[in-house]
Amino acid sequence: MTDVLRRGRASLAFSFFAQGATFALLVTRIPAIQDRYGVSDGLLPAFLAAVPILAGVGSVTTEQLVKRIRPSTLLRCAQPVVLLALLGVGAGDSMVELGIALAAFGLAVGALDASMNMLGVSLQRAYGRSIMLSFHAVFSLGGIVGASLAWVGAHWHLALWVSYLPVVAVLLPATLIGSRWYVDGGSPAEAADEGTSEGGTVVFKLLLPLCLVMTFAYIGDSTVSNWSAKYLKDTLGSSEQLSTVPYNVYMVTTLLGRSLGDSGVRRLGAVTVVRLGALVAALGFAVVALAPGAWVGMLGFTLLGLGLCVLVPQTFAAAGRLFPGASDSAIARLNVFNYVGFLIGSPLVGALGDAWSYRGAMLVPMALVLVTLFYARSFAPQPDRYGGGHERPRTADVGRGSNGL
Repeated sequence: MTDVLRRGRASLAFSFFAQGATFALLVTRIPAIQDRYGVSDGLLPAFLAAVPILAGVGSVTTEQLVKRIRPSTLLRCAQPVVLLALLGVGAGDSMVELGIALAAFGLAVGALDASMNMLGVSLQRAYGRSIMLSFHAVFSLGGIVGASLAWVGAHWHLALWVSYLPVVAVLLPATLIGSRWYVDGGSPAEAADEGTSEGGTVVFKLLLPLCLVMTFAYIGDSTVSNWSAKYLKDTLGSSEQLSTVPYNVYMVTTLLGRSLGDSGVRRLGAVTVVRLGALVAALGFAVVALAPGAWVGMLGFTLLGLGLCVLVPQTFAAAGRLFPGASDSAIARLNVFNYVGFLIGSPLVGALGDAWSYRGAMLVPMALVLVTLFYARSFAPQPDRYGGGHERPRTADVGRGSNGL
């Protein structure tokens, strides 16, 4: 059984890595995509907003599908679609083709994000200790690799499909082979039966604090990804070259924080780690807002990476603890608020920056992240549910691998 767990963990970690690289290759080449298809500045926000909206639809659909199909099967089907959709974005010739490729990407990525985290939560339950942060750390590593490959493509002026094809050619067969060792937590029928006692309304009321934390975390994350370069250049007076650094620093510190985060949860508990993360993230936004120059602003973005990085993985883990018999449905619903935060964050900061100031706009995500402190108790293990301590012995019932192990 230990070998089943180890193979399941390794194969799922590779899936997180592949998705991190794929997503980074898409978002970091948006200017090149815009140029290739002649998408105007006015139309671009509509294309960009369509992806998270459709991803939310994909996540909601996944909640219904997992009642009949194992999450491992959904992940095995969704990841190739995401990779092929990325290639389609790079290889199309018309805006219609771009729209079809982005629509496929959005729908599939919603199913992929939800099913990946479902498997991660069920594996954490089987291990009996915190491992969710390690999966998201690998996602961050994939993002760094993908962004680096995107830089190579841009530096050498490679066509988009030339940049994307080698990545898809490597990741597609590798993820399909690795999917043989995914480990599910139980049968769909068992999960549905165990989840009915909670009731849909009661489940959402219990889940709502976690949904808000997820939204606030992604508002913070989208603020960094969309506004860090502009803020450093226009508000703090950095050079154009230096303005590209904050997001890379943010990604590296996110990787570092997530790599160390599981040990922190085991020693201190999830509630303490979430509170510390919220405080560090709020401090980071404050430093960014008050920074007298670019290098102090860089320090703020570094703190943001260290603080925000723990919130999302622990939110998924908390949902699994709250609803051990219906964790797949809870995670699918929770995952929708990933995209809600992404949709709200960038326009919110932009509107406040234009109407007020970008320094003042940074105080809004700071305040929202601080609200997480009031919801931190939702991350505590419940006495009648699994995870009654920071760590417990491994359980022999690990579910069965998707290949029948």
